[in-house]
Amino acid sequence: MATDYDAPRRNESEDLPEDSLEELKAKRNDAQSGSVDTDEGEMADNFELPGADLSGEEMTVKVLPKQADEFTCSSCFLVHHRNRLAGERNGKYVCRDCAA
Repeated sequence: MATDYDAPRRNESEDLPEDSLEELKAKRNDAQSGSVDTDEGEMADNFELPGADLSGEEMTVKVLPKQADEFTCSSCFLVHHRNRLAGERNGKYVCRDCAA
């Protein structure tokens, strides 16, 4: 299909059919009606509050002991790989994040 580049350009708004004000209001009301029906109680059940009793819950994460190529930072107490070692302070290992 050939395109006439000399022809005047049309805006996208010219291509759309014009709706009456009443039709636009009705469409807006229809789109908003679904959001009102959600139950706030159901949404609140999915959140866990701080300090909630979780004594009956079991951990599903497998915890591994510190590996030979890892160290514990003496500042943040996180276990890092040896490539994160920045140096030693007073004979204790420090990670790059804490050394910065």
